[in-house]
Amino acid sequence: MRSVLTLVLNIVWLVTAGVWLFLGYVAAGILAFIFIITIPFGVASFRIGAYVLWPFGREVVDTGRSGGASTAANVIWFLVAGLWLALGHVATALAQAVTIIGLPLAWANLKLIPVTCFPFGKEIVRSDRATMVPVARH
Repeated sequence: MRSVLTLVLNIVWLVTAGVWLFLGYVAAGILAFIFIITIPFGVASFRIGAYVLWPFGREVVDTGRSGGASTAANVIWFLVAGLWLALGHVATALAQAVTIIGLPLAWANLKLIPVTCFPFGKEIVRSDRATMVPVARH
């Protein structure tokens, strides 16, 4: 039953926000591949883009492997692409929130903003494996 619900949520998501958000991430990824030094940003953009295309049944977890390089990459990413992609999430969440059925999708959309703004040091895993991934202890 859960897999049917996940499938239905992903299909509704795809129509209401997934395609538009995915295209934004693809555009950011292509731009990042222009310069060799920014290829990791392009990889991150494509990784998140695949996640926002079909998000239900997967989760974002902290890898526990982030350090100074990840922090610096997150700051650069936020200034160059993260903020603008986050605005795309807000816009699509507002459109989803117009209907009562869309409210849970809008909330899920807003919950994607942290990984949109700071993707480095994060990993996307299936929801049933999320508890198996080690979490960084602070």
